[in-house]
Order: sequence, then structure tokens, then C-alpha cells
Amino acid sequence: MRLNSEMRMLLDKLYNLRGEDSVVLVSMDKERDQAIKTKERTSKRTTELTSQIEKLESEGHILAKEGESFKSALETIRKDDFINVLKELNIAFDPEEIKKELEVKLPKTLDEFSMEKEKAEKELVTVEDEMNSATTKIEELGLRKDEALANQERLNRYFDLALEGNINITRDEITSLLEKFNFSEEEQREAAKLLMFPEDGLYEYEKSLKGIKSKSISDVFKEAKEEIKTEEINKETPVVEAPLHEEEPSFNFDFNINIPENKDVKEEQIEAIVEPVKEDDKTVSKEDVINLLTSLGFDYLDFTSNDFEKIMNNYDEETIKANAEYIKSLNISLDIFADNVELMYDKQMKEKIEKLTSIGKMPQDIYLNPSVLTKYDLNGLNNAIDVLKQSGLDAKNVPLIAY
Repeated sequence: MRLNSEMRMLLDKLYNLRGEDSVVLVSMDKERDQAIKTKERTSKRTTELTSQIEKLESEGHILAKEGESFKSALETIRKDDFINVLKELNIAFDPEEIKKELEVKLPKTLDEFSMEKEKAEKELVTVEDEMNSATTKIEELGLRKDEALANQERLNRYFDLALEGNINITRDEITSLLEKFNFSEEEQREAAKLLMFPEDGLYEYEKSLKGIKSKSISDVFKEAKEEIKTEEINKETPVVEAPLHEEEPSFNFDFNINIPENKDVKEEQIEAIVEPVKEDDKTVSKEDVINLLTSLGFDYLDFTSNDFEKIMNNYDEETIKANAEYIKSLNISLDIFADNVELMYDKQMKEKIEKLTSIGKMPQDIYLNPSVLTKYDLNGLNNAIDVLKQSGLDAKNVPLIAY
């Protein structure tokens, strides 16, 4: 049986999950690296803030103590007792005036110390929460990776059995496993068919992989997608073959019948055949993307060639600018886009973040778990939150990593 485009894409996805470059494992590794960097950054900042708070507290205490001592000393001094020396030496010294100035400036300065200390303490709470969240995420990702590796091993065992023609597992076992990889119900059913009846496409796909072992599954996946794209273009542009010659009819026509010639139709048909495929008038180059990213404050070196390709294929300058500015307004680092480039041109990104913040999620939670924004469209996110509520759970208290 010949593989169609949909079957090949499904097998591409399955085979990717079987290898070391599985999108699931790669994504987890990136998330873990990001969480480790966050933990290191917040740990350093925690140390700095703790030191700053201690210093402000110490300096404020010393200032208050010296201020009171100075005030007490001034109360024992009378200007008249030193009037001659002050006058002859032209020294402006008035204990009463100094005392008044001290009474105004000292409390104000102590308040400034107190406000600065309070500001640092608030930042410390936020940074510590961020650090603890990153630590928790690192631990959770460790557990999730163990589970993902176990699921991958199970998937590979199913494929080995299928390719050996010795499949002895049920459809439910296959679909329950694929559900853990976020396959849709339709994909689960089709994948189960391919594994249970490998002669319907799996054997052919496996055979097509022979001889290209030097390529990674990701390379194969990319090439297959390009083949499918070409196939779809060919479908959209059918070749119209003209007859080589006109055969003489074997029966007689009544040539007296007047058949009006529809010139418009003729011209339209000819035009449809010879009209070339039009290309987009405006093309976006990698340099255009680099200039835009740089103007928005990105380091373009954070993005891969594949990222640039995605941006160029979905280029929408207005949306990219709006999304970048919105992320900055939330005090979220722009590196959230580095591993989730599709968020740049996601027209629903702002609405999804607003939905999450409306249920009590903090911007930092979203920064640490950006996959929730790429996993769902706005409708899907609303549904996920509704499911949690219907289950009696408070969506605010459910970690985004579990969404």
C-alpha cells in the first residue's frame, strides 16, 4: 500500500519520538537549561539583595543613633556662651538653627532608608519565589524526563514488535500511550492501525529509511515535509495535456446545426492553462528579520536557522512588534521567544497571557512555563481551565507545567 501525505507525516512524528532528537526530550532539555539559568541568576540576585538589606538596616540604625546624640549635644550648647569668638572669627554657628534643621532632615532621611529597604525586601520575595519555582521545575523536569524515556522505550518496543510482524498488543494500549505524547484521537486511531497492520504503510516507510542511516530522524522529517509540500503544489497546479492530433469521427454530424462559439470561454480556458504560478510580490529576507529583532532588543544569535525560517514564513511585523512590547511591559525577559519562536507571530499570545493572569498566574510563572502558550490556542486554553474548574480544582494553584 502506497503511503499518502497524511500517513507519512504521522509516521514522521512517531519516528521522531523514537529517537534521541525527540521533540519531547529536546524541549525538556531546553526547559531544564532555562530553569537552571534562572535559578543561577535568581540565586545571585538573592545574595545581592540580602546584603543590600543588611547594609541599609545597619546604616539606618547608625544614622538614627548619631542623630539623637548630635541633638542631645546641641541642647547643651548656648550660642551666647561663644558669641565673641564666633563674631571675631566670622563663624556662622547657631545651635538652635542646626537643631531645627536636624529635626526636619533626620526623619526624612531615615524614611528614605526605610523605603529603600522595604523595596529591596519586596524584590527579594519575588526573586526567591522565582528561584523556588525554578528549583521545583528542575525537579519536576527530572521526573518528567524519566517518564518520557520510559514512554519512548515502550513506543520503540511496540514498533519493534510491529516490524517483526509479531504485534501482540491491543489498540487501547497503543492509544493510551500516544495520548501521553499529546496525539489527537484521530492520530491515535491511525497510528494504532499502522502498528497493528504494518503492511498498510509501516513496512514501506521503514524501507524508505534504509540507506539513509547517516541522517538523523529530524533530517528525514524535514525532507519528508518538503516532499509533501512539493506534492501539494503539484496537486494545486495540474498539467493540462493537449491531444496530439484530432481523430476523424466514425459517424456523421449534421453540419447545418448552428453552434454559437463562446469566445469568452475559449479565452478563459487558454488563459487558465498558460497563466504562470504567481509568487508573492513581497519577500522577507533573513536580513529583514535580523534588523527587526535587533530594533526590538533581541540578540538574533539566540535564534537558529529553523527559527528564522519560521519567522520568515509567518512574517507579520505588526504582530511581532506588539508581542515583544507586551512581553517587555510585563517585565518578562525576551528570551521567552528563543525556544518558542512561534509566540512572536501568535496573534492570540496577549489574550492567552491575560487569561492566565486573570486566574491568578504571575508573569514569572508564564515565563518559566511558556509551553502552555504554544500548546493551546485561546479556545483550547479556556477549555483546559474550564476542565480544571469542573474537576473542583483551583486553576490558580495547578502548576502550568501540568496544564
